[in-house]
Amino acid sequence: MIQTEGALQQVLEWGRSLTGFADEHAVEAVRGGKYILQCIDPSLRDISVRTGRDPQDETLIVAFYRELALLFWLDDCNDLGLITPEQLAAVERALGQDVPCALPGFEGCATLRGSLAALAYDCRDYAQLLDDTRYYCAALRAGRAQAQGAERWSYTEYLHNGVDSIAYANVFCCMSLLWGLDMATLRARPAFRQVLRLISAIGRLQNDLHGREKDRSGGEADNAAILLSQRYPAMPVVEFLNDELAGHTRMLHRVMAEECFPAPWGPLIEAMAALRAQYYQTSTSRYRNDAAGECQCAQA
Repeated sequence: MIQTEGALQQVLEWGRSLTGFADEHAVEAVRGGKYILQCIDPSLRDISVRTGRDPQDETLIVAFYRELALLFWLDDCNDLGLITPEQLAAVERALGQDVPCALPGFEGCATLRGSLAALAYDCRDYAQLLDDTRYYCAALRAGRAQAQGAERWSYTEYLHNGVDSIAYANVFCCMSLLWGLDMATLRARPAFRQVLRLISAIGRLQNDLHGREKDRSGGEADNAAILLSQRYPAMPVVEFLNDELAGHTRMLHRVMAEECFPAPWGPLIEAMAALRAQYYQTSTSRYRNDAAGECQCAQA
């Protein structure tokens, strides 16, 4: 596999063409992307005979890392106001509708979308990636709006929106596009769609649990733990969310045991479910403030 430093430099170089892009976006993308690819490398090797896509192909790996970095950047564009609303609207059109962004400072959008379109093993994955990006951007906007509004969502409404705003669908679709995972065909299976919803709900809960102290200290309300604490001050929120997380995980395992999904979907879903114990624990700068990170490490 391409060396981490070399991949990081390529993502950073591409990111310089995006207004507001930070080193953190590239670092987190490479960290998380490398973890996922390492988990499924044996399975990718097995299917490479059919697809002809090398798991260690530098072009594919860097394209994957750039898409992950793009998702981190878009998240912060919403949460931190890195760019103006007008700029963000133009970026969303470019990424979700595959139209040129007329504004300067966002050349990386067209570059990435063009490269993914050219690399697509199955053109259906590229069309779906555009759809998934629109859903992701819409979910980010909706989450931000409700967090700032006077009327708070219910937990059910929040989690429904959070499934899209965690962007796992983008991650999976991008991987399918690059390595021929046949996600377009699998989406026709109800069980596969259920797995996507469950793993995305798990990801949202993991993200919110690990980011709750940083979000709270930063005044961020778009977090399940914070939302529940505000609505039900006496509620043992962390215990409730951990129970929810365990329940979603059991449901996921049951579906995975009953269904037979082709490689590398089994290891890939397992890798995403294991993020809580792996990726988030090493990613303290984005998901936890120092005090919270030290506390949780001491408890581990």
